[in-house]
Amino acid sequence: MKNMYKLKNFGLAMLLAVASVAQTPVKETVLQQAQRQFDSQKYANAVTLYAEALEGGSLSVQQRRQADLNVGYAYLQLGDNAKSEEAYRRAITGEPLTGGAISHYLHFAKVLGNNGKMNESQEYYDRYQAAKLAESKNAQSAQTLTKRKISYRVDYLGINTPNAEFSPMYFRDGLVYVAGKNSTSSESPEKGFLDLYYAPSPSNIKSVAVDNDGNPLGGNQSTRASRTSGMGRRLGDDAYTRPTSNDSRTVGSYDGYGLATPSTNDNASAATPNAPGPFSKELNTRFHEGPVTFSADGSQIIFTRNNFNEGQKGKSEDNNIKLKLYSANWGNGDWVNVQELPFNSDEYSTAHPSLSKDGSLLYFVSDAPKGYGGKDLYVSRWEGGRWATPINLGKEINTRSDEVFPFIDARGNLYFSSAGRKGGLGGLDLYYAILSKDGTKVIEVLHLDTPLNSKADDFGIVTDEDRSIGYFSSNRREENDDIYRFTRESSLYECRELLLRVYDNETGQSIDSTTILVRSKMAGDTTKTALQADENGWAKLCLAANNDFIFTVSKQGFLENTIGLSTRNLSEDKPTRLEMALMKPIIQELVLPDSLLAASEKPKKDTVVTLRKSHVRGVVRTETDRTPIEGVLVKLRNECTKKIYTATTDAEGRYDFEIEEGCDYTLIYAKASYGTNTVKIKKLPKKTPPKLVSNEVALLKKGDVVTLDNIYHDQGEKSLRPDAKRELDNLVMTMRKYPSLRVEIFSHTDSRGEAAANKVVSQKRAQSVVDYLASKGVARTRMKATGMGESTPVNGCVDGVICTEAEYQRNRRTEFKVLEIR
Repeated sequence: MKNMYKLKNFGLAMLLAVASVAQTPVKETVLQQAQRQFDSQKYANAVTLYAEALEGGSLSVQQRRQADLNVGYAYLQLGDNAKSEEAYRRAITGEPLTGGAISHYLHFAKVLGNNGKMNESQEYYDRYQAAKLAESKNAQSAQTLTKRKISYRVDYLGINTPNAEFSPMYFRDGLVYVAGKNSTSSESPEKGFLDLYYAPSPSNIKSVAVDNDGNPLGGNQSTRASRTSGMGRRLGDDAYTRPTSNDSRTVGSYDGYGLATPSTNDNASAATPNAPGPFSKELNTRFHEGPVTFSADGSQIIFTRNNFNEGQKGKSEDNNIKLKLYSANWGNGDWVNVQELPFNSDEYSTAHPSLSKDGSLLYFVSDAPKGYGGKDLYVSRWEGGRWATPINLGKEINTRSDEVFPFIDARGNLYFSSAGRKGGLGGLDLYYAILSKDGTKVIEVLHLDTPLNSKADDFGIVTDEDRSIGYFSSNRREENDDIYRFTRESSLYECRELLLRVYDNETGQSIDSTTILVRSKMAGDTTKTALQADENGWAKLCLAANNDFIFTVSKQGFLENTIGLSTRNLSEDKPTRLEMALMKPIIQELVLPDSLLAASEKPKKDTVVTLRKSHVRGVVRTETDRTPIEGVLVKLRNECTKKIYTATTDAEGRYDFEIEEGCDYTLIYAKASYGTNTVKIKKLPKKTPPKLVSNEVALLKKGDVVTLDNIYHDQGEKSLRPDAKRELDNLVMTMRKYPSLRVEIFSHTDSRGEAAANKVVSQKRAQSVVDYLASKGVARTRMKATGMGESTPVNGCVDGVICTEAEYQRNRRTEFKVLEIR
C-alpha cells in the first residue's frame, strides 16, 4: 500500500551505520520489580519481591525505609494487620515522614486500630493531621486553587404532614419511617405517640427543591412561620430521646407547599393508591415505635419501642419508661415472634438500631452507665446465635453530648448525628465515620457540609454506598421534623485526587524534587501553579472537576516533559494516577576516521587529518522512507555563550557547523508541517585534536502513515500480545517527545472470517492500543481509534486465496497516521 512504511525507531535516528551503537536494555533489579508490582496493586507479588530485596543488604537507608513503608501498606491491603504493623514499625521510627509519604501515618493509624491499639492509633492519626497541615503550607498548596465543594440537591417530600416524620429506612421497594398520629396536643399523650409508616415507591413521591432553610428554591418565602419562644418543646416520660424524635409537642402553622400526599392515616385517603400508611398492625402500639432497621433480605426487623411487650410495660427505679430494642421475623403476612434483645435494661435505654450489610453487626444508641456522655454509640456482634455484649465505639466518636441515629452503609461507613462536636452548624449535625475493617473501631470522623447540614437539627440519614441519593430528617423548616431527599450532583470528593509520579525513562527509578508546573482554566482565567515532587518522586494534587490541565515536569539534567489531563466526563470518583517519564538528553557523538568515509561523502578538505576545527554535520531525512529533506532550518546553540547559529539543509538534506571544544551544544531541527526535533551534543574535551561529530535525524510530518513493527494480533483476538506492548512503549516516548502530536490508530485484520465481524474486531484492537497508550499517561484527546477490518491488505491474501500464517499475520497489523504535529 502506498505511503505505508515501517517505523524502525521513534525519536532520533541512529548515527551513520558504520558507527551505530545499540542500547542494551536495562535489567530490572529486584527492588524495581517489587516497585512495579506494587504500583500495579499486585500486593502479594510485591511483598515477596520486597522481602528478597531487603534480605540482599544492598539497599540504601532511604530505599529500605521506602520498601518497608510499601510492605506495610501492601499487607494492610491484603488484610494481614500483624505483618503490616511489623513493617510500619521498622519504617516509621526515625526521621519524620514528609511529602507523599505522610499518608503512611494514616495507614499505620488504621493498622493499629485494627489491632486494638487505639491509644497509639490516635497518636499516629494526630501525627498525620499535623504533617498534613504543615505540608499544606508548602508548594503543594495547589490544592487550594482547585478544590471545589460537593454539591447536593435537597427536596422536601410530599409525605410530610403537620406531625413529625423522621428516620426513614429502606425496606424492599419503599421507605419505613417514624410519624406521629393525628393528634399532636401535648394534653393527649396516647394519641400523640409515634408509629411506623410505609411509603412505597419513594422515587414517585411528589417533591419540591428547597434551600438550606427548607424554603422552595425561587419561591415566595413570605408564608414561612416565624420561630418564636412560644414554640417550645417538652420531653416525654421516657426522658431519653431528643425532643422531636419520640415526643409530642404543639406545632405552629403548617404549609405543605401543595405537595401533601394523603396517607392511610387520613380518613379521606384510604383508597389512594401507593399512599403512605401504617407499616404493621402487630408492631404499632399505643407507645413509641421506631426507628427501625432490617436484614438485607427483609426477613428480620429490629426496632425501637418503649419498655412494653405482650401488654406489659416496665419502668425503671426512677419510675420512667425507657426505650428498648426488639426483633421480629416476617411470617403469615405480618411481623411475628417479637423478642427483646439480650442487652436491654429497665434502667437505661437502647434505641436507634442499624444492621450492617451482612447482618453480623448491630449499631445502636444507649445511655448506659460508664459512657462518655449523654447517649453514646455502641456495636454488638452476632456470635453463637445471639447478640454479644455491646462495645462502646469510644471517645473517637462519642462526646460529652449525644451521638444518635446511626446508619451503617453498604461500604461500612457509619453515619450518625451529634450535637457535641466542634465545627457543627447548630443543633444536631450529620457526620460519618470511617471504621476499621472489623467495624468496631473508629479511624476518622468527617462532617457533612451544607445543604445536608443546617443551623437546625439534621439526623436520621440513609443512603447508598456512594452517597449518590438518600433521605434524611430535619426540623429546618418551621421547627417541624420532616423527611427530605438528597441527590448528589457532583463528585463525592471535593476534587479529583491525582497522584503524580515522575520517573527516569531509562531506569524506571523515581526522580526526586522535580518541578511541576500546573496550568488550568478556572472561571475562564488561566491559572499557573508550581509545586515540587517529594524525595520519592511523588506529588499529590486535588483537581477541580470538569476542567483541563497541562502538566510540565522539569529537572536539571533531563529533557522537559508535558502531558495534558482532563477531569471532564469522568464516570468514577476514584483517585487518578498519572506517571510522567523524563529522558536524559540523547548525546550523539561520533568521530569518523578518514578511512571510514565513503568516497562520495569525503570532503575535499575537511578530513580528520586536515580539520583545523571540530565540526558537527549530518543529514535530515523523513521518518517514513528516509528521503533527505531540503529546506530544514537547523539551529545550533552554544550552551557556553548562548549564541545561536543557523543553517538550512541542501537538496541532500545536509548541514554543517563548526563547534568549539569544551562547550555543550543543542541542535534544533524545524520545518513547516514537520515535528520539531531537538538533540543535545555533549562537549568535546578541551585541548584535543579537531573531531567530526556526525548526526542523522528523522522528522515526522503531518499526514505520515507509519506501520508499527511487531504490533500483531492472534486471529480473532482483540487484546494486545506482550511483544506488542514493547513496541507501543516506543510510541509512548514519541508522543511524549512531541506534545502537539495527534494520531489516528488504524488496526487491520486478515481476510478470514466475516467482513462485518472483522470490522468490529479491528475497532476493538485499535481501541486496545489507545487504552494502553492512555494507561501510560497519553491524553485520550490526542488519539483516535479506527478499525479498518480486512479492507486494506498489504499483500494478495484476500478472500478465496490460501496463504501462509506469516502472510496472514502481515495483514493483522497496526498503523498510525499523523493528524497534527508541530
